Amino acid sequence: MANKKNRVKVNAEGRVEEIKPSLIADAKRNKWLILLCLPVIILLIIFAYIPMGGLYMAFVNYKSTTGIFGSEFVGFENFRAFFSTDAWIRITANTLYLNALFILFTTFFSIVIAIMLSEVKNKMFKKITQSVVILPHFMSWTIVALFSVAIIASDGAINQIIRTITGNPEAGIDFYNNPMAWPPLLVCLRIWQGAGYGSIVYLATITGIDQEIYEAARIDGANRWQQIFRITLPLLKNTIIMLTIMSVGKIFYGDFGMIYALVGNQSQLYSTTDVIDTYVYRLLMTADNLGTTAAIGLIQSCLGFLFVIGCNKLAKVFSPESALF
Repeated sequence: MANKKNRVKVNAEGRVEEIKPSLIADAKRNKWLILLCLPVIILLIIFAYIPMGGLYMAFVNYKSTTGIFGSEFVGFENFRAFFSTDAWIRITANTLYLNALFILFTTFFSIVIAIMLSEVKNKMFKKITQSVVILPHFMSWTIVALFSVAIIASDGAINQIIRTITGNPEAGIDFYNNPMAWPPLLVCLRIWQGAGYGSIVYLATITGIDQEIYEAARIDGANRWQQIFRITLPLLKNTIIMLTIMSVGKIFYGDFGMIYALVGNQSQLYSTTDVIDTYVYRLLMTADNLGTTAAIGLIQSCLGFLFVIGCNKLAKVFSPESALF
């Protein structure tokens, strides 16, 4: 027996089950929602799926005169050209290392900022503080690089502070000749730029938590720290895992805008700051080999996809409700 109006049926055991509508029936019922999404779907097809045809460039010796599909097919020669150099190990390690630090510390400070903002009771102060911490996200790395010169130069603010503390006029850090100083510096700048903006999602999740849970905890004698560690953080777990999985998808993509604006072509810093994207840029400027650069981009995409699949499977094992799919 089935009830079409309520889309339910009673099975042989007497239990009520929902009838799953067909794809066509579901589309008819949600036609206005589909129409609302149509512009985004069209843009996604135009800018995300149609350009995938250009991946064929990774398998040809591209010539601008003959075009992608008219160029000579060379198979995996472009991939061999990348892996035959000694640079691929360094740039891949740097990309993974820096992105892992960015994900770890940005996530941590985003959560801290979100919790701190959620604990602020003064609405005006809360709005002003939230605007201030989000503002750096909208600043260009070129502008940040100009300001950073006044901070990290040989006579900049950091070295002036070091000389004042030590009393040694020759003390200081030569940032532009010290590659080991750059990973922590880049991490600090990424936290400053992205942690405030990243806190928005976590703050929205905290805002959506039922306040009766906190009230019950306060009645039981829980202080603010206990409420944070026993209620807020456990309920943020799913959001943290989901956003981390999404971030892992770009772990093989270096932040070209940030690193090139701050480091530029300082070859003495390549050992710790040279990432895949800056290497590809220099390759384009010097060798003009679009086939190899397309091959590197394809490798980045495939490895990022595999990392997302792997992280999602781990999430299913340890926290099934946090998995993306």
